[in-house]
Amino acid sequence: MSVDRQTVDLYTEKAADYAARFHSDEPSPRLEAFIDALPEGGHALDLGCGTGSAAARMRDRGLTVTAIDASPGMAALARERFGLDVTVGTFDDVTGSDIYDGIWASFSLLHADRADMPRHLAAIHRALKPGGRFVIGLKSGEGTRRDALGRRYTYYTEDELKDLLAAAGFTPEKTETGSGKGLDGTVAPWIVVTAHA
Repeated sequence: MSVDRQTVDLYTEKAADYAARFHSDEPSPRLEAFIDALPEGGHALDLGCGTGSAAARMRDRGLTVTAIDASPGMAALARERFGLDVTVGTFDDVTGSDIYDGIWASFSLLHADRADMPRHLAAIHRALKPGGRFVIGLKSGEGTRRDALGRRYTYYTEDELKDLLAAAGFTPEKTETGSGKGLDGTVAPWIVVTAHA
């Protein structure tokens, strides 16, 4: 199983802090583009939904949303803030075939074991309908290490991520890179790839 208990417990402990720090009333252009690319009333999975803001935006824009997060504290906050029906589960709970029009994994899969990533991406590809859209955000770099708060991160280069996506059957469409300050106060580089099944 790909869940790191220390990381999950930290997110439960810091759920309210996370929500306060990363809340914005302005819709994310990346999220809006993801929603716009899905069929009206389509089915989206928010994999690692955190405090629920992205899933709530998808729902409010007319999508049917399935929301999963490994942290009971994050899931509870998403339910409380947005009335979302959140499943407490892990990346291993993505099962089935041809279910979703889109899967949103915004800075969640970076907590998975490197050895498990091919399996997770293959399951995500299966769960998407043909041509379905997938957005994955990770921290860029190399190796695996814990941040100042104790969360485990696995880092990927752009080429490595694209190779993993291609091996799982995805076709990358767009790549974005940048940097930002995380919950631990450290500025780190990131990569987001939009792909289709």
